[in-house]
Amino acid sequence: MKKVLLLNGGKKFAHSDGRYNTTLHETALSVLDRGGVDVKTTFIDEGYDIAEEVAKFLWADVIIYQMPGWWMGAPWTVKKYIDEVFTEGHGSLYASDGRTRSDASQKYGSGGLIQGKQYMLSLTWNAPQQAFDDPTDFFEGKGVDAVYFPFHKANEFLGMTGLPTFLCVDVMKRPNIEADVVRYEQHLIEVFGLKA
Repeated sequence: MKKVLLLNGGKKFAHSDGRYNTTLHETALSVLDRGGVDVKTTFIDEGYDIAEEVAKFLWADVIIYQMPGWWMGAPWTVKKYIDEVFTEGHGSLYASDGRTRSDASQKYGSGGLIQGKQYMLSLTWNAPQQAFDDPTDFFEGKGVDAVYFPFHKANEFLGMTGLPTFLCVDVMKRPNIEADVVRYEQHLIEVFGLKA
């Protein structure tokens, strides 16, 4: 049985109150629970104990980040969480950057201690899908995972590998939470090999 840590990075701020992300977070909790997956959760904006979060990373097989796209990346609360939790995890989540002075063959980013674990991004964006996919649009056809390249690399630094990203688009101008929930349920069923 897989063990999953669900991180809700939704936040009330300005015109957003975090409901879309909370709905998707709760969807994941429900689908995984029905599928017999052992789940722990953290709602980042409600506060957390840093050492306890490190322990959750060590416990989990998979980390799911649920968060909105803010200014081309993670909200500051999620970035702060990573800065605090990953730094606290020195010696348990990662040993070093992987290099040594005596062995020049060691590569930067190879010092992660939690190999075999996985992570997944579940993202909400105001941008439409074409902004990610169309070479003439804002993200130049590079796709959502290129937008999150540093975020992916931070998780890979610990030794984790990524699962397919889930993306909800146009959530401000053309929200369709019902359809997004159905798509997310299917995504989770496929990624985790659960029974529908």
